[in-house]
Amino acid sequence: MKKRIWELDALRGLCILMVLAFHLIFDLVEVFRLVRWDYPGWFLLLRDWGGLIFLILSGICVTLGSRPVRRGLTVLGCGMVCTAVTVAMTFFGFHPSMIIWFGVLHCLGTCMLLWPLFQKYPWWALLLLGLTGIALGFLFLRLRVDTVWLIPLGLMFPGFASSDYFPLLPHLGFFLTGTALGKTLYGKKRSLFPSAPRWAEPLTFCGRHSLWIYLLHQPVLYAVCLILASIF
Repeated sequence: MKKRIWELDALRGLCILMVLAFHLIFDLVEVFRLVRWDYPGWFLLLRDWGGLIFLILSGICVTLGSRPVRRGLTVLGCGMVCTAVTVAMTFFGFHPSMIIWFGVLHCLGTCMLLWPLFQKYPWWALLLLGLTGIALGFLFLRLRVDTVWLIPLGLMFPGFASSDYFPLLPHLGFFLTGTALGKTLYGKKRSLFPSAPRWAEPLTFCGRHSLWIYLLHQPVLYAVCLILASIF
């Protein structure tokens, strides 16, 4: 059995718990309006950019694991399920802006599928490609095109909206930056710290099951909010 690197699992677990907290707050404030709260700046910063930690972590982990294509197809398939569910939601009165056309799971899955193309590159080349991708992505934020087919790359058409949007540029750049870190910091494929402390066990558990938690948490949170709405 391959030994896992506990600090990566723990950090991924912390990230998925933050996602749960943000989505719960969004449901309470925006969807059900059970709570009134003006988002502070730090909250907006974490909400908008916290997902980059997932991309960097995935980049690190893809250098440690095997079968990236199989894993990528699984994650991409889960992303397509999210798209199908959000499209179906529009038939029940939800706004079309809720549709997830190319969300974090689509992005992560595609990055994993592309990894074999970059796998043999040295760390410095991966870092250079990553920084280039990040720069192109921020450039694309200012551009608009008249086609829907370039949405995965980060080129949006006027009026485009989505509840979860992680285009390949700049996010493939952050993923490749993570692979550069993986090849340098974790070149020996072992933990940088002593054995996992007891307090980290809940986080490592969440990190090991982050995909399932991500897929299931929103329906559970929505049901909880429905119950609260019926009471209050």
